[in-house]
Amino acid sequence: MELRRLGPVGQERPAAVQDGITYRLDSITGDVDGDFLAAGGIDRVRELLAAGELPVWEDADAERVGAPIARPQAVLCIGQNYAAHAAESGAALPATPILFLKHPNTVVGPHDEVEIPRGAEKVDWEVELGVVIGEQAAYLEDEQAALAVIAGYVTSHDVSERDFQIAQSGGQWSKGKSSRGFNPLGPALVPADEVDPQALRLWSRVNGEPRQDSSTADMIFTVARIVHHLSQYMVLEPGDLINTGTPQGVALSGRFPYLREGDTVEVGIDGLGAQEQTLIASR
Repeated sequence: MELRRLGPVGQERPAAVQDGITYRLDSITGDVDGDFLAAGGIDRVRELLAAGELPVWEDADAERVGAPIARPQAVLCIGQNYAAHAAESGAALPATPILFLKHPNTVVGPHDEVEIPRGAEKVDWEVELGVVIGEQAAYLEDEQAALAVIAGYVTSHDVSERDFQIAQSGGQWSKGKSSRGFNPLGPALVPADEVDPQALRLWSRVNGEPRQDSSTADMIFTVARIVHHLSQYMVLEPGDLINTGTPQGVALSGRFPYLREGDTVEVGIDGLGAQEQTLIASR
């Protein structure tokens, strides 16, 4: 089962997909957001699907696909969480999870265009496993408790501008991570109990050419470790998004050119879905 949000920008409506059929969720929730997740919304959808009580969304394939969760309160990101990516970035392996933030308004649909920021020369791609929190969590006791507060998983694209991130950062990375549309998300939120987060293939392509191809098994810090760790420093809220890092194969490595206007980027995670974006000039 998958949760989706379909419709024009700012007018997305909630949906569930099962066995290739899309169902409307308007009757039980206005949106797929933190309140819906915290109130047991995923279990409620499953109950109604099993009972045959949800209406089919006719012509759902004609709708724009939005981000599968409404704008989160926070987008928390873990840097250098794959050993080979840390190496290609010229960095030592981190001893503790590295945290940076993206502005929540970076979250857009999985096929929306991505704008090259004004003055940008080093726009880069980063496919990541996204974790969506399902209930408020603080000071979690252990990693098993951390897994229990996860609502589901998504394909996330942590678009980055490396000059903003490194040369103009002042020591923090968020300037290079927070430009308009810099976090395409989706197409679907897959419930946590249907996913093994440490056994997922993730990949990216630029203009049809392979770039990244790795597995979440290669993470330095597992999903459970990350969520437990973050909960010791902040209160995680329902609907919060955690990006868990990207594997090797990005432009920062020096092996590939940075993105330019007209380029097409595809990113995907097996079992969670794929995205495709075209790069456009600054508006």
